[in-house]
Amino acid sequence: MDVQRAQEITQIPEMIHVTCQGEQVYIEHVDRDQQLATIHPLANPEEKKSVHVDQLQEHHVH
Repeated sequence: MDVQRAQEITQIPEMIHVTCQGEQVYIEHVDRDQQLATIHPLANPEEKKSVHVDQLQEHHVH
């Protein structure tokens, strides 16, 4: 995923299906300059971490 799309997802009110290393995550914040996203697994909101936006994948659910 690119940094622009990651930032767009944080501003969309609907839940977008995003994974990081196969785990469903929620994107809390995107740092455009460093291309990092603050995320947490949906199953564990307390487990926050920063990852490069390249590690995020958007999945389209039909």
